[in-house]
Amino acid sequence: MAFWPSNGLLRKSSLRYGSPANTFFLNLQSFRSLHVDSRNRLSTFWAPTGGITPQTAEDDDSHSLLIRGGFLRQAHSGVFHLLPLGLRVQDKLEHLIDKHMRSIGASKLSLSSITTEQLWRRSGRFGANSELLRLKDRKESGFLLSPTHEEEITALAVGIVKSYKDLPLRVYQISRKYRDERRPRQGLLRAKEFLMKDLYTFDYTTNLALETYEKVRNAYAAFFNELRIPYLVAHADSGTMGGSLSHEYHFISQRGEDHLCSCTKCDYVANEEVAEKAAHALSKLINTPEDVIVWTGISKDRSTLVRVYVPRTKVTPYDEEYSKSATGYINIHAVKSVYPELDTSVEKNPVHLLKTSHGNNTLQIIRIFDYRVSPNLEETHQRDAANLTEINNITTHPTTGKPLDLTRIQAGDPCPFCEEGTLTVQRAVEVGHTFYLGTRYSEPMNAMVAVPTQNTSGSTALSGQVAMQMGCHGIGVSRLIGAIASLLSDNRGLNWPRVVSPFECVIIPSRGTEEDAIRVYDALQGVSRTDIEIDAILDDRPIRDPGWKLRDADLIGYPVILVLGRTWKKDRRVEMQCRRLKIKEEIEIEKVREVVMRILERL
Repeated sequence: MAFWPSNGLLRKSSLRYGSPANTFFLNLQSFRSLHVDSRNRLSTFWAPTGGITPQTAEDDDSHSLLIRGGFLRQAHSGVFHLLPLGLRVQDKLEHLIDKHMRSIGASKLSLSSITTEQLWRRSGRFGANSELLRLKDRKESGFLLSPTHEEEITALAVGIVKSYKDLPLRVYQISRKYRDERRPRQGLLRAKEFLMKDLYTFDYTTNLALETYEKVRNAYAAFFNELRIPYLVAHADSGTMGGSLSHEYHFISQRGEDHLCSCTKCDYVANEEVAEKAAHALSKLINTPEDVIVWTGISKDRSTLVRVYVPRTKVTPYDEEYSKSATGYINIHAVKSVYPELDTSVEKNPVHLLKTSHGNNTLQIIRIFDYRVSPNLEETHQRDAANLTEINNITTHPTTGKPLDLTRIQAGDPCPFCEEGTLTVQRAVEVGHTFYLGTRYSEPMNAMVAVPTQNTSGSTALSGQVAMQMGCHGIGVSRLIGAIASLLSDNRGLNWPRVVSPFECVIIPSRGTEEDAIRVYDALQGVSRTDIEIDAILDDRPIRDPGWKLRDADLIGYPVILVLGRTWKKDRRVEMQCRRLKIKEEIEIEKVREVVMRILERL
């Protein structure tokens, strides 16, 4: 078999393949042309735009755009493949993270994605997490696909760090994590497999650890500022991670699953889980059933029914998902702080679950009252409590002794930190989190270091050991991709910030201007080796017309688009478009680099 010209002449558009008796003609115009040079070309870059995603009521339009734009494809529920465009966005995010981690002296490493049940049992987290992806080897040894690596990094430090002289230690990784997500949704925002940056810090005193924490917060602020997307930093609950201090980093978005409460006057911002509000003036206790909302839950061991009583309000809950149920009015986080054994995963018919779990055995009911509801309220649910002989009433917090405010914060509630402000409530997407862990992991895993003491003669010696003070600090890399896409997309497509865009600029030639487009590409790059390079790509695909390419460029979301159209053919002027800044102008080729650089500096 061989290639040879048809009729003795080599035609640019076709070749014959095969023997004379069995000849196939190849139309070269239907194939991707391959150019090998230093320029970025879409003819040699795989960007399969036009993908189709199933549409459901929960689908995020931006997730559909990521698929249609050729950034990713779904492999399974909650599992995605990144395509070349998506990988370029991810690589640029990682490069930006590396830059800011270096600024605080952090070293990059890579921990195994597989960890053992034994380590998680030592830390006490194994039984507390229902979203662990678990597996066993042929010896029936228990392993996990790690959702986070506090146990592994602590075990690693135990074998290496022995003295305070080895500290501070700051190490980070950017790696895949896994979660047995019950209901994956919103694409990259809630997936079973996701990419995260985790920074782990070790110090030997609380003061040093808190200094490190502030340095990390400053690095996070610099990182998010460089994205040039508005964000909020909120006080947060540490949850199962442990520790006493944490902050979340959020993008405000109607697609978010978190609720942030912020003051209209002061700088108070907090996640709903830990947000406070000033108490409303109380004239008298509510003691009529029709003025009270009752929410029912159950304990983790299924032995206790939990009833929560809050005043009925005329204000509609801001969370539409729960606006027609009692859950929309109850602050579950406040209830759980009063009764930690509450199982928040049970959403339907806890009374039936209680009875089926324990039959006719004598069980108990705990009644928790908001400070505005009288504990002498007539019980209207006795039919549910026929066998609940042990009834306990809770009216104050068991730890602080303060009256209980069990209602969700609503817009207009008074701020707890200033006299003038009121609270607003916004949906948000969490994209980063910083935790001061203290000795939450170092103590149970015996991560100790020898520390200095000063003897009577004034000399310093190593005497005694202390548990290392730890911090862990995460950034959701794949979640950031989904969140940025959601925030900046419009009805024409995606719209990336310059710092993470797959390419900063695309050049689209019209027919007959292909060679001129190369000149424009080269003009963008400057003439000196010291010139800052513009990350451009040339759309030299031969099988598409300029109109299609322009729509494709809008879909992909390049910050700047350069078109060689009518104005180029008429007077050698390039049309520059920047959708995000709403700019469209015609520029001479000699000024292309200067103008594009000026636009990119604003993005």
